[in-house]
Amino acid sequence: MIITTTDNVQGKNTVETFGLVRGNTARSRNAGRDIMAFAKNITGGEVLEYTKLIAESRDQAIDRMTEQAEKMGANAICGVRFSSSNVASGVSEVLVYGTAVRVQ
Repeated sequence: MIITTTDNVQGKNTVETFGLVRGNTARSRNAGRDIMAFAKNITGGEVLEYTKLIAESRDQAIDRMTEQAEKMGANAICGVRFSSSNVASGVSEVLVYGTAVRVQ
């Protein structure tokens, strides 16, 4: 599956457009990560526990979007964008979306 932020796949012809595909996940923090984050707030620096959580969330959202595109018959997703938001106290959502297409 080709995934790109551009509106088309350079060097390929789009032969069919299937439409919007998306993937999302909502994740909550846990006590262990919160304790480590609190410690980092005191000493400063990157909070690796949260960095890992966010990366896992993005990967899961991409996997879900890709699965939806494959079910439609697409072999590429163009115009991919990410969005994130807080949906509740301690819960964040990562959303990825794009246009499923078939290229040759």
